[in-house]
Amino acid sequence: MMADTAKDGRAHSLKKEGNVSSLSSHEFQRKEHHGRLKDCVSSVSYVDEPSQHDAASHLTVQMENTYQLGPTEHFPVAIVNQILKDVLTNYLQEQQYDPELCRQMAKTISEVIKAQVKDLEIPRYKLIVVVHIGPRRGQSILIGSRCLWNPESDTFASHVFRNSSLFALANVYAVYFE
Repeated sequence: MMADTAKDGRAHSLKKEGNVSSLSSHEFQRKEHHGRLKDCVSSVSYVDEPSQHDAASHLTVQMENTYQLGPTEHFPVAIVNQILKDVLTNYLQEQQYDPELCRQMAKTISEVIKAQVKDLEIPRYKLIVVVHIGPRRGQSILIGSRCLWNPESDTFASHVFRNSSLFALANVYAVYFE
C-alpha cells in the first residue's frame, strides 16, 4: 500500500514536470475509485506544454562517463604542419605588408586553418589557432607561448612563412579533452 502511494506521487511529479515519457517503459499500479488496483502503462510524451525554462532543461544532454583518460588516436602533427604550410603559402605568397590588411588576414587565416584541421575529425581534441603576421625590416622578434598540459596527449604544430615583405607564424595547439 505504501509502495503504491510512492509510485503515484512519482507519477504525479513527473506529470507536473512534463516528463511523462520516462514512464512509458515502467509499469505502476494505480488505485481506482472502488479500492481495486489496476496496472497502467503510460505512453504520453508530454501532458502539459513545457515552458521556456522546461524546454531549456530538456536540451541538455547527459552523457555517461567513458573513463577514457588518453586519446585513441594521437594528433597528426605532420598532416597539420602541411595544412599550415599550404594555407600560409596560398594566402601570403605575393602579399605585401600592410598593417590593416595583415590584421584581417591573420583572422582569416586562423579561421581557415581551424576549419581544415577540424575537417580531419580528430576526436576529443580542443584546438587553439594563433597566427602572427609582421613586417620584415631587418629586425628580430621573439614570440613565446606557455601552456599547461599533459605532454603524453597534448601537442602542437607550427610553421613559419617568409616572403620579401612579411613573415607569418602559425601555431595550432591541440589539447586533449578528457
